[in-house]
Amino acid sequence: MVFSLSIRRRRLAAAIHPRPRSPCGLQKDADLTDLLFPAPALQTLPVHGRAGAYPVNRIFCVGRNYAEHAREMGAEVDREAPFYFTKSPASLIPSGSALPYPPGTSDLHHEVELVVALGAPAFRADAGTAERAVFGYACGLDMTRRDLQAAAKDKRRPWDTGKDFEGSAVIAPLTPASDFAVADQPIRLRVNGQLRQDGRLSELVFGVPELIAHLSTLYHLGPGDLIMTGTPAGVGPVVAGDRIEGEIGGLAPVHLMTIGPTA
Repeated sequence: MVFSLSIRRRRLAAAIHPRPRSPCGLQKDADLTDLLFPAPALQTLPVHGRAGAYPVNRIFCVGRNYAEHAREMGAEVDREAPFYFTKSPASLIPSGSALPYPPGTSDLHHEVELVVALGAPAFRADAGTAERAVFGYACGLDMTRRDLQAAAKDKRRPWDTGKDFEGSAVIAPLTPASDFAVADQPIRLRVNGQLRQDGRLSELVFGVPELIAHLSTLYHLGPGDLIMTGTPAGVGPVVAGDRIEGEIGGLAPVHLMTIGPTA
């Protein structure tokens, strides 16, 4: 009887307070008592000047969005439309972390990028709506297992193992959009103090409003979604013991304190 009453109560609660569903109709969260094992921790980013943290939902990445970087990789920019790959939130680590050299690779590369954080829904948005959906910006590192990416390219396979692994997305604290506007700011990266990458945000092939507008034709974008907008030329390998610093004028720098021994 007690068990039956408990079920009835839960069904009544579900009817009164239905759980939110995704655009495709799937239930987005569950009663924590229903989980078979602990859920992954929610990934968040600090926000400059704010007490609250920014919860991360998805991480989208833009490929070949600087012409010179595309050329150094032996490719040309597709100027008709951007293309994307993704990283899981589990790949995110904060600026200042120490990253073990990831398994399965002998060619780990650095890529410094402008990161855009959304704070409002965007679906089939025009450029103006897309720009208003931006919550803030950050400097980030897209760490890449280049040998695995190259092998996948050769076999016309997805890049997941080359791009999406633990610690592959290193992101500095966010700066609110009210305090930063994308223009001609420098974007640079140093390894052990030596300049490796040196570009300008004005060199982006597809700007921020264009990227959000185009991506919103493919996904229901919303708060918590991050877009890593591509890297300038000068990418290269790092080894155990290296210290990496990325910077974009007007934003908090991103630090990878040490590349450690192989995980």
